[in-house]
Amino acid sequence: MVARVFLHIGLPKTGTTYLQGILWENKERLRDEGVVLPGRGHREHLWAALDVQERKHLERRDPRAPGSWERLCAELDATPGGTGVVTHEFFCGAGPAQARRAIERLAPAEVHVVVTARHAAGMLAAGWQEMVKNGSRTDLHAAAAADTRSEFGWRTWDLAGVLERWGDVVPPERLHVLPVPPRTEPPDRHWRNLAGVLGLTGDYPVPEEAANPSLGAVQVELLRRVNAHLGSFSSALDRGRWIRGHLAEGHLADQAGERLALDDDLLADCRLRSRRAVDLIAERGFAVVGDVETLLVPEALAPGRDLGSVTDAELLEAATQVVGGLLEDVRELTVQRDRLREESGPAVPSTVRRAARVLRRRRGD
Repeated sequence: MVARVFLHIGLPKTGTTYLQGILWENKERLRDEGVVLPGRGHREHLWAALDVQERKHLERRDPRAPGSWERLCAELDATPGGTGVVTHEFFCGAGPAQARRAIERLAPAEVHVVVTARHAAGMLAAGWQEMVKNGSRTDLHAAAAADTRSEFGWRTWDLAGVLERWGDVVPPERLHVLPVPPRTEPPDRHWRNLAGVLGLTGDYPVPEEAANPSLGAVQVELLRRVNAHLGSFSSALDRGRWIRGHLAEGHLADQAGERLALDDDLLADCRLRSRRAVDLIAERGFAVVGDVETLLVPEALAPGRDLGSVTDAELLEAATQVVGGLLEDVRELTVQRDRLREESGPAVPSTVRRAARVLRRRRGD
């Protein structure tokens, strides 16, 4: 069994994709430092996070998803000494009993919980946007008011709630809070903070560009409305690849959009949530790496657009740009398909026709 395990539980939208990308890209380099990242990829840690929460019908995501948590733990059990790292932002949605069982399963290893965090206003704006990028039609106020156990909602966005649930199952010195560094810090500061907690001393290459780009207010509202017409994109794979990946990050993120700003009532609620979290950190004595004051909503926020100010004309302009880009995609794919047909002979067209017939039957055409 590894001697120590660092369980990085999120929160969502706190640079987790960036941090996880560095870890997975350097899996062998981590092993050289005695750090094991169990499993074969990021998706297994996602499944494990849902498995810990006892989510039903995990097999619908992938036949390999059920039992993912136990498989990761078994790999850590079989590793003599050193350090294990498990990381996914959905772990933070676990309830108190689920969190306790997860920590107990990792015994006798010394378990540390790592929470990357940001203030509640940034969390709400970014979290709702992520909902929309994953196919949601829910508007911002409805998302902020919802009482849900989903990974998209205050269950995972509210730092104080997460710290209360997980802070009861490890000693305070083993619960590490890493605020997302401000833009005035070096671009690799977030990674350096995590690497310090994990005890890494090597030089790890970091990406030059941020992962998971944001959308502007106009662009995210357009996507929310388009989602109403994407009912056939019902699987997590479809939503992630086509709505989030191709449409949102592949096209809408390229548009020059203005930052989303919250209405005054949402902002007031976020200020209260952030204050409660910072007070809890001080009261419980959790280990903070960075400036805890950045977890409070600033009095003066960067300028932005509230959704009520978005006009139909702006939505139309953004939509026409997207249609143009998608048409270029279709042209490029068609050229590639035709080239493959010419190079491969008649077998490719017949295969394409058979696939098209199967697709039409599934759709009921």
